[in-house]
Parts: sequence; C-alpha cells; structure tokens
Amino acid sequence: MEPPMRLVASHTCRTCMRLSAANLPHPPLTRSFSKVTSSQPLRKATAPSPVIHSNRRTPLTPPNSSLSRPISLLGQQSKAAERDVVTLGSAASYENQSRPPVLQPDDLFHSFTNSPIPEIRRRAAFIRQHAYCPHPDHRPTRIPSSTDAPPNAASTGAQAPAHVDFECPDCGIPVYCSEMHWAEDFESHLQICDTLRQINEDDHDLRSGRFFPEFEYAQSQMEEAAVNMTNWDTFLYTRQFEAINDDRSMRQVTRLLTYPITIGSILHELSPYNIRKGGRLTPEGLKSLSALRYTLHPPRTGGGEGIKGLRPEAPPVRIFILGARAESSLPRNVWVQLAHLFPRGKFHLIFIGPESMTNRDDEFPLPPRTPSNPFGAIVEDRVWPTMKISTIVDYYHTLHKTGHFYPYDPYFDCFVMFHPGLGHPASSHEWSETVPLLLETKAPIIVTGYTQYDMDRDIEWVNKTCSGEFDMLMEPGENTFRSQRWDLNDLDPQDISCGNWGVWAFRGKRYEATRKDTE
Repeated sequence: MEPPMRLVASHTCRTCMRLSAANLPHPPLTRSFSKVTSSQPLRKATAPSPVIHSNRRTPLTPPNSSLSRPISLLGQQSKAAERDVVTLGSAASYENQSRPPVLQPDDLFHSFTNSPIPEIRRRAAFIRQHAYCPHPDHRPTRIPSSTDAPPNAASTGAQAPAHVDFECPDCGIPVYCSEMHWAEDFESHLQICDTLRQINEDDHDLRSGRFFPEFEYAQSQMEEAAVNMTNWDTFLYTRQFEAINDDRSMRQVTRLLTYPITIGSILHELSPYNIRKGGRLTPEGLKSLSALRYTLHPPRTGGGEGIKGLRPEAPPVRIFILGARAESSLPRNVWVQLAHLFPRGKFHLIFIGPESMTNRDDEFPLPPRTPSNPFGAIVEDRVWPTMKISTIVDYYHTLHKTGHFYPYDPYFDCFVMFHPGLGHPASSHEWSETVPLLLETKAPIIVTGYTQYDMDRDIEWVNKTCSGEFDMLMEPGENTFRSQRWDLNDLDPQDISCGNWGVWAFRGKRYEATRKDTE
C-alpha cells in the first residue's frame, strides 16, 4: 500500500480501500531470476500442490512495457534507476522482453548433458565427476540418508565404486554407471524418477529466460486486513499476491518465500501452530512465543507525529540466522515480506556464519575490521523502514564470547537455523560449541530440516549433547510453509530433499526458584 493510502486508512471502509488500492499504479517487480538462483543453490522443495490459491486472472503485460527498466531491491523506481540499467550478470540478456525466451513452456525437458543451458551442462559434468553409481553390486560409498532407505544403500557389493555416466532417458539426469546397471536396478530408480524429471524441468524453467509474474510480490497491506496462514494458497490469497495458476510457478515462488514465511508463520499471532491438540506448540513454547508476539504486535498507544504523540517504542526484534548460506543472498524484497506481516513491528535480521557472504564479494566487498566495526559487519539499513539487515562472516560462538550482542532478552531476540546439520557427521563438530551458548540466552531457537530423517538426526544430537538442559517449544513435524519444490544433491543424485521440509523449536531450560515451607 502506498504512503498516501496509509494516512486515510483509518477513515476509509475496507471495501473502498480495496478498490482504491486496486487502481493504484504498482511498480514492476518482475525480472529474470536466472542469475539470482544460479549463484548459490537455495534449498530443496516438495511435491506439486493441486490447489490454486486464487481464481483471479493474471493481468497480461505488454511485451514492450517498462519491464526493461531497472528496479531496486524493493521494486520502487528511483530517478537514478531511470537512467542506469541494473545488470544481473547472465540474466541481463533476458531483461529485454523483446527477445524470445531460450526455452518454451512445452519444451523444458532436456537431458542435463545435452541441455541448451551451459550452466546445466556444467552441472552434468560435475555430477559425473563426483557422484557414484547406487547399484548394489558396487561397494557402498555413503551412509543411508533416511531410515527407510532401500536395501541396496547398505549392501556390500564386490565391485569397486564407479562414477555415474549413464543418463536415464526418462529423467535426463546421470544416475548409474552403465545402462545395464540402470536396467537391473530400474525398480529402485522408479521410486524417484518422476521427481527427478520434475527437478529437471524446474531447473530449465528457471533459466529459460521467460517472464516470471510469480516473482511479483505483494506490497504492504492495511493493518486491519487479516492474513490466513492455513497453507500457501490461503496465505498468498489473503496477502493479495497475483494469481498463480500452475504448479510449476507455485514451486518456483515458494522456493524463495519459504525462508521469511517460515519465521513469520511461527512468530505471528495468527500462526497455524497452537497449543491445541495437534497444534504442535508446547506450554513452554506458548510462553516464549507470546513474549515475542507482544513485541511484534504492540498495543495501540495513541501515538502520532506531533510532540503530544511521542510514545516510547520497543527496540527491533533481533532475529539471528546462524549458519547462513544461500538465505543471506536472497533478494531483499523476499525478506521484506516478513516485515509486511508485522506492520507495527521492527526487525533486525543478523546473518552469521563463515559462508554468509559466499560468492557476494562483487556485490558487497567485506569492510575492514575496525574498533567501531570489530567483526567487519555489512549493514543494510535501508532495506525497509522497519527492517535492517546485518551480515557477519564469522562463527556465532566467537561473537557470543565477546559479549557483542549482550544482553539477550526473550522479548526481543530469536535464533533461527535453516538446515544446520546439527547431527550430520561432517558438520556436527561446528555446532558443539555454539548450541550450549544458545541455550544460555534462554531465547527461542527455531530449526528446520531437509527431510524427516535430517530433522530426527538433529534432535537426537541435541538430546545427546545437551540432555536435560533444554525445553521443547515446538514439536517436530512438517512445515506448513515448506518449499514445494524438490532439489537434487549433485554429489548423490539419489538424495532428493525439500527446503525447510520440517520445523521444530527449543530453548534453554529455565530454572525457577522455589521455596520449601518449613514447619
């Protein structure tokens, strides 16, 4: 909603407001996301959703409209942007809508090796170089990735491990070392073949150079409008997103929005998670989240712009995103969707991790470490009037020991870890020092996982490492706002998973002093 609309919102009925907002000109937000998504693979995603969130018709855009004009991170057109065209690497060639797309919607399936997209051909070469054939005749090269893994995942064959070289003609991805092994193990491969084909087509669609109306995100809406968080469809409809009328577009848009909306769905007062039976929230979780919700949904105080309207305001809620990787490089208008859910709340997102600035040196060169900026933090304070983003390339336990963010307050602080791999053999040692320090803060810790197995492994690790020192705030289970797109592990094509598939939360145990009555 535009600023002038905010001034009259309290004096206009909802029907008139909706009609007025519909007639306002909206700046173009859509652009090709080929470069954005190719620099760092985001997370994995799930099966297609047969339900469409809206029956509204998507407006047609003239091919020679203002789509070639540059856009800012928030989609607001600036005077300087009118003169200089923002280039997005390889995506810049796709900005001009007069050029035809590389691939048509009915021609998205191509084998990785013979793909018209050079990046996908390089990906096929990478898979051939690093992935191994899963046929049971080979000696195993990996541990099972799930509790219900096929029997051949743990079998011991006589043949030496061999790299994959044969592409399945149905999914177009290198999966076996030879056609013979593919044919012999076809029943096992058939379990994931359709999903691999869907991944193939989605990857080609993302780099096809087509116009992406699904990335035209909704702007801020009037505070009185309630948001329905039952599922993706009701959320997108009540947030007034443009209609998304096919499953592939829904998969593409949820792959990015899953990160901010997963956080928002837990912290919001209209959260789908509650303390009722099956709501997954525990009594301790209700206590912790109620404190944050009180800050993010402050009561009206009668404040105004004049001197008489001055009122004390709560500080921004700090959300520490630990072990940040691809989520730190998401377009900022994606993270702004979190601010739109809380019109009167303020956020300070803090991305912390050694990989939080990977492949972003050209965008934000790391500043020197100085007494005023001891950890070389990159601060983006103009993302949105109520949101600031900071990025620190370091381990959290290093910052915690210095007291850089001290003090911590359960009313203003929250920790989030997207797919941290707490129990993964290759990464658990990196968290052994961090998690006990997180428990000391007594702030809620939200954790997501790729799969049920990945989530259970993380919980088991926390139970072993910090047994008796934490309270479960939210029972583990499937995330309502998981990504609906599946993704492929290039090191193992048999390993397919979904971004933010599951979510759970815990917090350091609070010890309350009790007094024993003496006789």
